[in-house]
Amino acid sequence: MHQAILKLAGGVALALASGAASAQWVTTDLQVTGVIQEVPGPSARCPSQFGGTITGQGSSPLLGRVVYVGSDCITPDGNIYNFSRGRFILMTVSGDQIYANYSGQFVPTGQGTNYVFNSATFQIVGGTGQYIFASGGGQLQGGEDMATGAGNIIMTGRMSYWKR
Repeated sequence: MHQAILKLAGGVALALASGAASAQWVTTDLQVTGVIQEVPGPSARCPSQFGGTITGQGSSPLLGRVVYVGSDCITPDGNIYNFSRGRFILMTVSGDQIYANYSGQFVPTGQGTNYVFNSATFQIVGGTGQYIFASGGGQLQGGEDMATGAGNIIMTGRMSYWKR
């Protein structure tokens, strides 16, 4: 049994070494700009029992075209909406994914039902493909019409990953 574990560990080490020869660990700027559509509703995973599901598409100088899906918990506080426990997935055209957590607030602009992000951040927690060990984070900017759920988003930050 002990020899089998050693052989497995050796095989894993060789596989990692051969993959590492053609890849390098990089840290770079990350910006994603796009549109979102949010659908609010009941959510059993949220302390407030209320959340939102977000879908969208956009583009990035680093990632190219992307689509994303996410969900968060929403807690009203007067005319401000706090969002927490947010999780989203960015998917590239190649099928690689980046996983992130996010939180922040929506505050009114004073113009109808338009709100903007305030103190909104994201933290990259992994992914698939070349982003399997990705990390990093940054700021979320943008806004949403709370009556329609249509909005825009700009993610700006830094990301570290294995570049193939």
